Amino acid sequence: MWILIIAGVALVAVAVWAVERSMRSRRLQERFGPEYQREVERAGGDRRQAESALGERVTRRDELELRPLSPDARDAYRQRWEEAQAEFVDEPEAAVEHAQALLDEVMTECGYPIGEAVEERVDLVSVDHPEVVEHYRLAYRLHRDSGAIGDADVSTEDRRQAMVHYRALFDELLDSNGDGDVAEAGVTADVGDDVADDESPSEREVRR
Repeated sequence: MWILIIAGVALVAVAVWAVERSMRSRRLQERFGPEYQREVERAGGDRRQAESALGERVTRRDELELRPLSPDARDAYRQRWEEAQAEFVDEPEAAVEHAQALLDEVMTECGYPIGEAVEERVDLVSVDHPEVVEHYRLAYRLHRDSGAIGDADVSTEDRRQAMVHYRALFDELLDSNGDGDVAEAGVTADVGDDVADDESPSEREVRR
């Protein structure tokens, strides 16, 4: 009898554990969206390892003291972005530099630790903005990892794409702290009249 009772308790415990794990997985998938699958692939298909890493992101993010931007600050940042965007026509390299610096300012004012390595920064942002964080990765890759600064081999299109990707997170950070008045331009905003053609295939792929 005691053996049956112990076995029954063990089965219940296993069932409860399985349900809790399934619910945790579902919550993480809902919270992180595309970031969940990306982390699973990064972990070589090991969902337990991926979910542990995502859970650590949430813990680190919860330690931050994120702050909302004031309406005046949002308006000022948007005006400065428009200035950087207009600069792209004549000085695309400088415009991307200014856009990246402006995004850093916004992130700092919101409470994100800019001094961290870029991957750590990306992980923290992904907790609240999983749908657009890939834009930030791509912008940083185009702007920094490719040697875009002062590199004559980097095309204007690469710089335009970096600008577009930075804009995605910039808008998200401003809108998430405001009254929900999302800018119509979004990630498809023109970046200089002379290079503002339709979205490239890579931009459409990221937006999907």
